[in-house]
Amino acid sequence: MSGDADDVVRFRERLGLPGIIDVHTHFMPERVLRKVWAYFDSAGPLTGMEWPIEYRHDEDERLALLRSFGVLRFTSMLYPHKAGMAAWLNGWAADFARRVPDCLHTATFFPEEGVERYVREAVEAGARVFKSHLQVGAYDANDALLEPVWGLLAEAGVPVVMHCGSGPAPGKYTGPEPVGRLLARHPRLRLIVAHMGMPEYTEFLALAETYPEVRLDTTMAFTDFTEDFTPFPVAERGRLAALGDRILLGTDFPNIPYPYAHQLDALERLELGDDWLRAVCHGNASVLFTVD
Repeated sequence: MSGDADDVVRFRERLGLPGIIDVHTHFMPERVLRKVWAYFDSAGPLTGMEWPIEYRHDEDERLALLRSFGVLRFTSMLYPHKAGMAAWLNGWAADFARRVPDCLHTATFFPEEGVERYVREAVEAGARVFKSHLQVGAYDANDALLEPVWGLLAEAGVPVVMHCGSGPAPGKYTGPEPVGRLLARHPRLRLIVAHMGMPEYTEFLALAETYPEVRLDTTMAFTDFTEDFTPFPVAERGRLAALGDRILLGTDFPNIPYPYAHQLDALERLELGDDWLRAVCHGNASVLFTVD
């Protein structure tokens, strides 16, 4: 077992956790993943900032690592950057979920003709979570083509992990305002705000307080890497504690510039208590995804 795995196991054992549920991990077709890694290598997200990929391994080794950490369930967050990709990605993700049963069947979409059809097909095929990336996809969550999709997902109760905050680099359609308009029309949408909505932490916490089905994932938040350029406001820790039943562990594995255990350490040093940590790292997602 690696030293990193030892650290994660010690964290789990101290809390008495049966395992970890990570709602924000990336598995995707190899050639797509290689392009994502090349993007990070070029410091694309943060001009001039190095972003070394900690877990640049082949798929089997990445799966083995997550299992050695005690991650019971994880996701294959994948997303299109243009029209014509989403249905193909969904086909790959469905096959991945069949051969990797501890992965929650993940799907995605893009505002394009036929989107309602292939999203419905994915839901009927058993998709348990969707990924929406407003920054990379450069689309408005309020695009008319997506309106039936939001209604369908809200009705089906299938969560959507959405990168909608303006970090690490803003997009034309990122930020809390367009998401607020979306939720005003679809208040039952099970929206999981990726990265705690960084850097608009306060505004996205307010949306979670307004809409009971809104959740936030911890992906990269509170870590040394992120605190250097977009720190979480200390004054908001009370709200973070109060929303403890709607915060979910996310990590961005494997595309992180530090060991997996550091995300857990970053949560622990918030000093919000062991019950909060148990809920974030296992309990909340276990209820949401009905994981034993």
